[in-house]
Amino acid sequence: MNVRRRHISGIAIAAATALGLGTLSACSDSASAANTDKFDVVAAFYPLQYLAEQIGGDHVHVTSLTKPGQEPHDLEISAQQTAALGESDAVLYLKNLQPAVDDAVSQSEVRTKIDAASLTTLEKHGNEVGGHAASHDTSKNDELAGLDPHIWLDPVRYAQVAEGVGKAFEKADPKNAADYRTRTAALVKKLDALNTEFKTGLADTKTKVFITTHAAFGYLAERYGLTEEAINGLDPESEPSAERVKNLEKMAKADGVTTVFYETLVSDKTAKTIAADANLKTDVLDPIEGITAKSRGKDYFSVQQANLKALQKALGSK
Repeated sequence: MNVRRRHISGIAIAAATALGLGTLSACSDSASAANTDKFDVVAAFYPLQYLAEQIGGDHVHVTSLTKPGQEPHDLEISAQQTAALGESDAVLYLKNLQPAVDDAVSQSEVRTKIDAASLTTLEKHGNEVGGHAASHDTSKNDELAGLDPHIWLDPVRYAQVAEGVGKAFEKADPKNAADYRTRTAALVKKLDALNTEFKTGLADTKTKVFITTHAAFGYLAERYGLTEEAINGLDPESEPSAERVKNLEKMAKADGVTTVFYETLVSDKTAKTIAADANLKTDVLDPIEGITAKSRGKDYFSVQQANLKALQKALGSK
C-alpha cells in the first residue's frame, strides 16, 4: 500500500513517550504493556485490539500502539512502545498498513508475531471498487491501486482473521486453549450474523454506488454487490485531482448518488466541498480505525450497524 508516512515532531514523540499511548480500554495502558501475569498482547490498532480482547477475555492483557483518535496510517512508535513490544508475549499487526509497526515487529524478539494480512486474502483496489461499476466514471486510477488493508470492514474476512488469531493464541498459550477456542467460535458466530444483516439490508436498493473520501470500503462493496467511488485513494489524506472531482460529480448525477461519505478521523472539508458543488448530502461512514467520542457506537459491532443504516439511507433501501 503506497501510503505517505507523516512524521510526528520530536516534541510530540517526547510527550507521547512521557505520557504513554493508552487506549479506551482500561486494560490497554501502554505504560504497563508487558510483564503482567496474563498473556500480554500488543495490537497495532483498534480492529486488532478488539479481536485480541474478544478472543482472549480475562486471560490476556491487551495494549494498542495506536491511541484513540489517531489515524493509524500516521503512526510513529515511541521508545516506550518499542520497549513494551519487545517484552510482550505476542504482537498482532497488519503488514503494510503501518510501516513503523512493520519495522518495529521485524526487529523485535517477541516470540509470537501474528500478521492479520496472512490470515485472509488481500486484493488490489484503486479509487473505484465493486461489482456494479459506475460506467460514467472515466478516470484512470490503476496507478493508484495497491493492496487494500481494510479487511476488517468485510465481516467475512474479519471472521477469517479472528479464526487465525484464535489458533495463534491457542498455540502460544496452550493452558487456556479451550477458552480461546470457545470465544473465537462465539465471535465468528456474531460476525456471521452481521454478514447476514448487511446482505439482507443492502439487497434491494435504488442505487448500488456510493462515494467516500477514503478508499476504505472496497471489500465491503464487493461483498454486498456495491461500488465504492473514492475521492482519494487508499491514503485518507491525499488530494483528488480536478478531473477526479469532475468525474465524481458527473457520475453522482447519472447514477442517482445522494450522499458523499466522510469519516471520523479525517477532515470532512473535501467531502463537504464536493457535496455542495454537486448538491449532495454528507454523512459519516466509519472505517473503524479507532473508537472515539465521535464514533457512532462503542465498539466494532455497533459502529458497523451504524454504517449499515447510513448506507441503507444513502442508497435508498426499499
